[in-house]
Amino acid sequence: CGGTLKGLNGTIESPGFPYGYPNGANCTWVIIAEERNRIQIVFQSFALEEEYDYLSLYDGHPHPANFRTRLTGFHLPPPVTSTKSVFSLRLTSDFAVSAHGFKVYYEELQSSSCGNPGVPPKGILYGQRFDVGDKIRYSCVTGYILDGHPQLTCIASSVNTASWDFPVPICRAEDACGGTMRGSSGIISSPNFPNEYHNNADCTWTIVAEPGDTISLIFTDFQMEEKYDYLEIEGSEPPTIGLSGMNIPPPVISNKNWLRLHFVTDSNHRYRGFSAHYQVKKAIDFKSRGFKLFPGKDNSNKFSILNEGGIKQASNLCPDPGEPENGKRIGSDFSLGATVQFSCDEDYVLQGSKSITCQRIAEVFAAWSDHRPVCKVKTCGSNLQGPGGTFASPNFPFQYDSNAQCVWVITAINTNKVIQINFEEFDLEIGYDTLTIGDGGEVGDPKTVLQVLTGSFVPDLIVSMSNQMWLHLQTDESVGSIGFKVNYKEIEKESCGDPGTPLYGIREGDGFSNRDVLRFECQFGFELIGEKSIICQENNQWSANIPICIFPCLSNFTAPMGTVLSPDYPEGYGNNLNCIWTIISDPGSRIHLSFNDFDLESQFDFLAVKDGDSVDSPIIGTFTGAEVPSHLTSNGHILRLEFQADHSMSGRGFNITYNTFGHNECPDPGVPINARRFGDNFQLGSSISVICEEGFIKTQGTETITCMLVDGKVMWSGPIPKCGAPCGGHFSSPSGVILSPGWPGYYKDSLNCEWVIEAEPGHSIKITFERFQTELNYDVLEIHDGPNLLSPLLGSYNGTQVPQFLFSSSNFMYLLFTTDNSRSNNGFKIHYESVTVNTYSCLDPGIPVHGRRYGHDFSIGSTVSFSCDPGYRLSHEEPLLCEKNHWWSHPLPTCDALCGGDVRGPSGTILSPGYPDLYPNSLNCTWTVDVTHGKG
Repeated sequence: CGGTLKGLNGTIESPGFPYGYPNGANCTWVIIAEERNRIQIVFQSFALEEEYDYLSLYDGHPHPANFRTRLTGFHLPPPVTSTKSVFSLRLTSDFAVSAHGFKVYYEELQSSSCGNPGVPPKGILYGQRFDVGDKIRYSCVTGYILDGHPQLTCIASSVNTASWDFPVPICRAEDACGGTMRGSSGIISSPNFPNEYHNNADCTWTIVAEPGDTISLIFTDFQMEEKYDYLEIEGSEPPTIGLSGMNIPPPVISNKNWLRLHFVTDSNHRYRGFSAHYQVKKAIDFKSRGFKLFPGKDNSNKFSILNEGGIKQASNLCPDPGEPENGKRIGSDFSLGATVQFSCDEDYVLQGSKSITCQRIAEVFAAWSDHRPVCKVKTCGSNLQGPGGTFASPNFPFQYDSNAQCVWVITAINTNKVIQINFEEFDLEIGYDTLTIGDGGEVGDPKTVLQVLTGSFVPDLIVSMSNQMWLHLQTDESVGSIGFKVNYKEIEKESCGDPGTPLYGIREGDGFSNRDVLRFECQFGFELIGEKSIICQENNQWSANIPICIFPCLSNFTAPMGTVLSPDYPEGYGNNLNCIWTIISDPGSRIHLSFNDFDLESQFDFLAVKDGDSVDSPIIGTFTGAEVPSHLTSNGHILRLEFQADHSMSGRGFNITYNTFGHNECPDPGVPINARRFGDNFQLGSSISVICEEGFIKTQGTETITCMLVDGKVMWSGPIPKCGAPCGGHFSSPSGVILSPGWPGYYKDSLNCEWVIEAEPGHSIKITFERFQTELNYDVLEIHDGPNLLSPLLGSYNGTQVPQFLFSSSNFMYLLFTTDNSRSNNGFKIHYESVTVNTYSCLDPGIPVHGRRYGHDFSIGSTVSFSCDPGYRLSHEEPLLCEKNHWWSHPLPTCDALCGGDVRGPSGTILSPGYPDLYPNSLNCTWTVDVTHGKG
């Protein structure tokens, strides 16, 4: 079961092959080739229990960051080639039912080899050489027609690897529909279109272009039986798109030089089917994200194209977008430039665009700017009343849900008052998740919309005109942000509310009624950005946000203490800057700088600190990047700070405080975060010490520093220590804390942290999760029952769903935390402790999340059983028996929301997989509900 494999080639078989692998298997094979070479695996046999047992493939070591795909079922997968010199396979089986398993042949490929691309069903391969420059050909057995490119050439790519220039073709029956499409443009339609398609159809079309080209596919008609008849598209991003139903899909753009369309229908119900234009592009003109397309250049000339039958197809009309169910469409003009709008019935909210425009796509086609919206039943939100209160987006301050439709309606108790809201926090995925705010109680009415908010910048205050206000949160299918927290209250009519006073600013005026004016100025040393005065307008909105007070780019400071900020800190300092600040203290004194925050574009933006007041003064330090510098002390009574930023990109900036001090004392070193300081005397000869909080270690300095005389200067013996959460480590104390790096702030990208917890022999390790929040599906904590990565897997966790605690079966536990290269979160805080095994009992097995336990006797020979909340099902049904070796007979089951199944009984609950976290990608789940005969 698993192992490390080397050599030019070999074979891997699942344990017990071909007579069936064991239940509860967790086997990992790691294949290692010579550096710069790659590995290809070819499946010779494959059969795993579908949806329950999996073979996971990793392009590298078996870390989540290297995950490539997951295989299950009984179809023989095509060959797979790695991009690195390491390739891993992990077999995971559940606790019931198995199949005969798999057999894999692996081979080490030179960097100049493309590897065997495989043979399609009913196909024949000619050629056995797969190196750069080699060509292979395909044909089909009698009765089948080849679709795709019959000849493949192994070509060198730009990343020192080789790949085939076209996908492997397929072989279809002579009487089957489909075909290979070539040329710069054309039309693909379902059989018999525009009349009804046939039952039991199975058609495949392959659109082939030259290497480097891309293909755009624009639908002009689309009608299929929902879920049962479908069109599957390969060669785009995401790799597979499944389409069904009655909505015209948005355009599809390939990310390869081919697209493959697979059309499948069942044995009943027939509709018009689909028709789509395709066009080959020599370069990518459009940006796409999921299903959203933003057209490029506009061309008002009239175009026409020829379909395969030579009939001209006008391209200056968009297809009829139809009407949403539980809603209506406003507008019937479908020509270029025309816009139609949509609205929903009561108790439904619009998901998608309220209006779409007919636009020019790919130069010769016309298509709607977005697909027709749908009307969804409200899924979250509430009705709120004054005089005041607070509410937040779902899961705040953690990520809100995907595909959410939340509506809040706020009503003032006093009908003579209006509603004011202000945001404590606000962060939505910019452009894709929106919060629409309207005046009155009619949700979605475009005429009442006050603001549509996205991203992270919002007005200071938003005030209604009536005694009601509504807020509609709409999120898309991808991972979101933290959301928002809102304060609301009733205020007097004809009022804009108190907008506050700018940080480092002064306000003149205290009236907030219509036509009242507020005036602002900044404290000494700061510069006002924005409007110096704002007026309360008759629509109850201030004429502008309150201004901000920023730090100037050139200034002298003579106060004994103060602050130096980068321009616009902390919102980003901008580009093309050359700032100079001079700090001047009394002769005979010195100046100390404390860096509170520091984030500059690494290697391009710099802060230089000079010991004097001229450009030629000695440099004490030059800083760039995101690491916060240590404290600095001048030798004289003047410091010069020079800040330079280049023409592109910027960071958060910096926040520096300074203070002056005499020659016989050291500067106040401050108190490090995540630490306690002992000692408050900074005179010559005095000492202070720092101890890190539990879970943190010193990342800089020594535990104690002393104010001493060095070369005639009074200075600390070293920098003040810093404390941080380490990325990995070996822990052997009886108890302790493990923190994600960066705690209590966000962890960093591209981490790979390993912790090993070791207890005394005969002891077990218990870990308890106090906090856990990682980016769902991408930043993963693996926990293994043993000392290393090849030890049995106890669990793999991401998002927010973790058990209350876990136990090891030995005196070792291994934790691996891997993060991707984008987005991060708060991370985790885990307590661990060494526990002894009772001579006459087992350890408390815990209770599954979303489940219940029956039985509290943990003595040897006793059993406990479990059940799940409605909508969840146990991962295994077996009761847990406390055996003589003091361990339970089975792992603690989990309560999972399953992908499909039979549901029986008079009532019940169905949950999407992963609920309440986000569901995974590439799902196809079917539930069958069976109630009492004769009832609906």
